[in-house]
Amino acid sequence: MIEPGPTGIDVDVSVLVNTYRKPRHLALVLESIALQQPAGQSLEVVVADDGSDDGTAELVDRLAATLPLSVRFTSQPHDGFRVARLRNAAARLARGRYLLFLDGDCMLPPGHVAAHVARRRHGTALIGFCARLSRQASDLLVPENLPLADLAPLVPEVERRSLARRHRKAWWHNAARHPTKPRLAGGDFGIWREDFVRVNGFDERFVGWGQEDDDLGLRLRAAGVRLESILDATCSLHIWHPTDPTAARRWRDGPNVAYFGRRGRLTACRHGLEERPARAVTWGLPGDVDATAGGRAVARLLADCPLVGPRQPCEIDIVCRPGTATFSRPADCRLLLVENAADVEPAIRRRADRVACVAAGDDPALGAILAEVG
Repeated sequence: MIEPGPTGIDVDVSVLVNTYRKPRHLALVLESIALQQPAGQSLEVVVADDGSDDGTAELVDRLAATLPLSVRFTSQPHDGFRVARLRNAAARLARGRYLLFLDGDCMLPPGHVAAHVARRRHGTALIGFCARLSRQASDLLVPENLPLADLAPLVPEVERRSLARRHRKAWWHNAARHPTKPRLAGGDFGIWREDFVRVNGFDERFVGWGQEDDDLGLRLRAAGVRLESILDATCSLHIWHPTDPTAARRWRDGPNVAYFGRRGRLTACRHGLEERPARAVTWGLPGDVDATAGGRAVARLLADCPLVGPRQPCEIDIVCRPGTATFSRPADCRLLLVENAADVEPAIRRRADRVACVAAGDDPALGAILAEVG
């Protein structure tokens, strides 16, 4: 698994800021981070840029020479909205034990990092949200004036009430043990590195606007990580900007809805901080593995992969048709491999998370399925 590189200093908290073509906003955000306590060696910033062509890299270089904390920088070529990939790149570069993710248009109020440090617990992700500043208030902000600025009066009362409601809902959802709520917002949350690594970070198969943070929240829950609101203590401050025309107006219209809604989601995604080929996944083979051509093909292709015994937990449990075996293991994903979909009994089809048709003897097609399922 990914580990922090040599540090030379003892970094406790890494603030990971993703940005794209908003240098004024980024300058304000970095200044607000520099004003946090604790500062100095225990706090660092990692800026991850999505291929901006407006001098963002040069801005970060200039600020890194003047701000009283370590500032690191990474970038990727711009190819549409790939924030999952960008945030993972920042996490790979980060050296801190605790990761605080932040959108590049959201400032931190005084005491934000300290609030996370005071409340953080292993096995818990602290989820926040932003208070949206008006255009007029945002236009007044100047990085050089932040040390003396009182930001609290800039937050509209309607935003305060909205965040209070969000916090109360999060508390009730946790009390009721809701299976999917409260939801995680990727632009403002904190998590121990080891908990983030446990689920292999963000799933980079999310390309385009939406659902990459919902997916991370679901997988963290599956890994036993609790999502807890910190909005009673702090929130980020969103600096006004025009709405991005490429963003879907409704999340239901986003490009990732079908992928997000799939069954058989692996807790540790296959394309995240690390690529997880078949040999990095734990598999369960069908009980009749030697009795069918499909079973023998699966066993041959997975011969060098981690395999579990009968009824032992795995990530992907496999059943083949033709065949007589049934799903018998606790698994993230139940994969049904069939030669002819018309011949599959409805009961086993209903239990499967994924049904894939593959012709007998077509090892390349079977290998492609095993490389991507989950």
